[in-house]
Amino acid sequence: MSETLHPNAPHHLPGFITAPGETDTLMVVVGIFLIVAVMIVGNLYLRLHSMPERMAHKSQKLQFEIVAVLGLIALFTHIHLFWVIGLLLAMIDLPDFSTPLRSIAGSVQKIANGDATSDTTELSAEAPSLPITAETSSRPGEAGGHGHA
Repeated sequence: MSETLHPNAPHHLPGFITAPGETDTLMVVVGIFLIVAVMIVGNLYLRLHSMPERMAHKSQKLQFEIVAVLGLIALFTHIHLFWVIGLLLAMIDLPDFSTPLRSIAGSVQKIANGDATSDTTELSAEAPSLPITAETSSRPGEAGGHGHA
């Protein structure tokens, strides 16, 4: 700084006051710190915001798409209830109703098309037929039967 100070100025100036025309290092350091802090806080916010979606994806939940849409709605509308609902859906295991219903529908379709009769005839053709004799009869009162009258 210049040797001539204003008469009302204090004789000892703090170190963060710079002379005219010099670089203000405190402002540069605070600016860099502010940019880094905003990036870190933004990253933490987005990680926290996507937590339900990551939970649902990691455990292969059926409701993954619903949780993802609820997360996007919460992000754009700032209504936290959508995020809470998404978090609860990510934690809950919904029962799988679709697989048994598809199996039932496929079986009903086979029966309706008449494919079930060909399946039973193939099974009966493959099964060995046993001759019915007096020893294999299991009715009570017949010869060789196991029942006692």
